[in-house]
Amino acid sequence: MSNTMRAIVQRVSQAAVEVDDAPVSRVERGLLVYLGVAPEDAEADLTYIAEKVRFLRIFPDEQGKLNLDVVQAEGEVLVVSAFTVQADARKGRRPSFDAAADPETARAIYQRTCDAISAHGATVKQGSFRAMMAVSSINDGPICVLLDSRRLF
Repeated sequence: MSNTMRAIVQRVSQAAVEVDDAPVSRVERGLLVYLGVAPEDAEADLTYIAEKVRFLRIFPDEQGKLNLDVVQAEGEVLVVSAFTVQADARKGRRPSFDAAADPETARAIYQRTCDAISAHGATVKQGSFRAMMAVSSINDGPICVLLDSRRLF
């Protein structure tokens, strides 16, 4: 079984990224996405994840039903590259990160995924690739959705 691109999508009332106590990105309402890239990820994987993130209907409409996507809800998307989303903790106590793509591959696919979400009309902000980031968020719901580009879960 090959590894796949994964994302943890959180509906937030606000989220921010800082590096060395300096602000990098911030969204007030929208989605915080932790993106984990695998070595075999290709265009189909990033297209799937980008479209799911952009069109995921997890914002309430006037009746309180989860019928709106992030753009309809007038929100923004903050995408943070997180190789730890690829962690495998099934064996032992220390997670393995062997399923994560190397940094050069991950950076390119991360950027193309952000661009693809943006191409669908969403405002996309980014973390700082390969930096030790302080990510803060207020989860709205809480609503968290796990995505896998090959639909393994």
